[in-house]
This record gives sequence, C-alpha cells and structure tokens, in this order.
Amino acid sequence: MARLGLTIPLDAIPLAQQRDHLGEIAASGFTDLWSSEASGADAFTPLVGAAVSHPSFRLGTAIIPAYTRSPALMAMSAAALADIAQGEVVLGIGTSSDVIVEKWNGVRFEAPFQRVRDVATFVRRALTGERIDMSCDSFSISGFRLDRPPLRQPKIMVAALRPGMLRLAATVGDGAIVNWLSPTDVQRVAPHVHAVNPDAEIVARLFVIPSEDITTVRAAARRAIAAYLNVPVYAEFHRWLGRGEQLAPMWQAWQTGDRTAALAAIPDELIDELFLYGNANQIASRVKDYVDAGVTTPVLAAIPAATASDGSTVSITAIGRAYVERSEATSTAIDSLSISA
Repeated sequence: MARLGLTIPLDAIPLAQQRDHLGEIAASGFTDLWSSEASGADAFTPLVGAAVSHPSFRLGTAIIPAYTRSPALMAMSAAALADIAQGEVVLGIGTSSDVIVEKWNGVRFEAPFQRVRDVATFVRRALTGERIDMSCDSFSISGFRLDRPPLRQPKIMVAALRPGMLRLAATVGDGAIVNWLSPTDVQRVAPHVHAVNPDAEIVARLFVIPSEDITTVRAAARRAIAAYLNVPVYAEFHRWLGRGEQLAPMWQAWQTGDRTAALAAIPDELIDELFLYGNANQIASRVKDYVDAGVTTPVLAAIPAATASDGSTVSITAIGRAYVERSEATSTAIDSLSISA
C-alpha cells in the first residue's frame, strides 16, 4: 500500500468541523494524518478528533518539541492517543527550534541531541508500563509508572536534519521525520538513517501550493523560505546540503533587517526544488519523486497561495487521487515486467 499523509488541522476550518472533510480525504487515497505543535493547535487534539470520527487513518505527530512537555506528560499523551485510536500511532519527537522553544515558550534550548535522545528513551520505556528511575543529561525522574499503558505500542520517530540526529532517529526511534528538502537531498539524508537500521521509516513533510499561478506561488514560497531557513537549525541544515552560497545573499539581507531584499534574494531554482506546486497531476508526480528517492511516507502540508480555495479540500483530494493513480500505474507496470521476465 502506498502511504500518503496530510497535515492537520486543515487551514481555516474550525477543529469541530475538521471531521466533515476527513471522509472525502480518506476516499481520495490519504492513509495518514499528521499534526504539528508550534503556535496553532497542539499536536494531540486534532488527532484525537480524527481517531474518533475516522478511525481508519494512521495518526502521527510531526513533531512534539522535546522541551515544551515533560517526558512523563508526553508519555501520558501518547498513551491516551494510542488508547483511543484503532490504527497505528506514531509519536514524532524533535528539537523544534530555538525560536519556538526559547522565544515562544520560555524554555532554554540546550543540548538538543541529548534532550531528544533522553526523551525518546524515557517515553519508549514509559509506554510499556514499567517503573522508571532515570537520571541522564537532560533530567532526573524517579519512580514514574504509566497507569494506563497502551495495548498497541506507538512507534517513536525522531525529527532529524543532519547526520548525528539522523543516526539517532534509527537508534532510539523507528525512523526519521524530515522536511525542507528536495528529492535529491533525500538521497543524501536517507543513508545516514539506513546505515543504522535498514528498515527504518523516512517520513517527509512536503510543502504544497496547489496553484498554477507561478507568480503567486513564488511569492508564497519566498515568505515561507524566509521564515524558516533563517532559523539557525535550518540554516545549518542547508549549509550541510551544500546551499550555503545559494542562500548567503538572503541570510545577509535578513541579518541586516532588510526583509524585502531577503525575499528578493531567494532564487526561483530553490523554490522549484523545495515546493510542490501546479495542478494535481504535477504535484502527484513530484510526490512520487520523493518516494522514489527513499521517502516511505510523504506528508503533504498545504500552503494557500492567494485565496482560501488554493488549500481547499477539493485541491487536496484531487492530489490524493492523482497520486494513487500514478502509484497504481507504477505497480501495474512492475507486475507486468515481472510476469514477462
């Protein structure tokens, strides 16, 4: 089965009304729903709503910041979601960023590698129901036992960008969650995960702008790139990927406070690499490129380009159907070759 995920909650739709759209989304081929946690809804509430109204979906968080919830609370929240869900649950844990952790939540952003390692280790143990006494670099917890361990253990995945965290994702987790990368970048990222665990999953959040108006698309994409790739963790990621020279003009303009110049300095080629846009068939083709490069679960995050309709359920379901058709055609061609051989 070809997995295809969607980021929820859907933009501009109240949480109480999300369920009205999930049936059509499931019918169009989406298998997964994934949430996030930054400054909108928390990660768990939209997934709980989906679990109750549409239990067929696999549910995942991408991601829960390792700093902003205590390890015990994170384990309790994951256990409760797994208890109410009828399908698979994936707990995605990551560092988030210094902006979200320090500036928005007032928590010190220190030793991110150690924090993610320690939280993931604690949560995995806690979900089994064992009594935990754990002293580590990040915290000291004594005598915690989860009163309601889930019958179906959630998977744990780690958000990762560079080699150390990518290897950690396959060591303490069941795979890596990645974003802000091209299909070619996936081919550089995935080997660091699979060197530790060849069966590890690679989940990629892909930014989709369902519009054929290239001017509008690039304006929306430039705003998103400027908002994210000036954050230190993402800047370092793209330096590692080899985009330092390409992004240097934007970084320089941003640091001087010239936001207009920073946006203008973002090259069209970078937008074409990092964003999926166009009609449903064009976007589906690009999703397939990521899967061919090694992504096991592509998760679409729709970014409205100009009007609310650009990120509407109609646009999303059209992409889902186009992707399923493309995947089925590929499977049929492979089967035909196998039979003829």
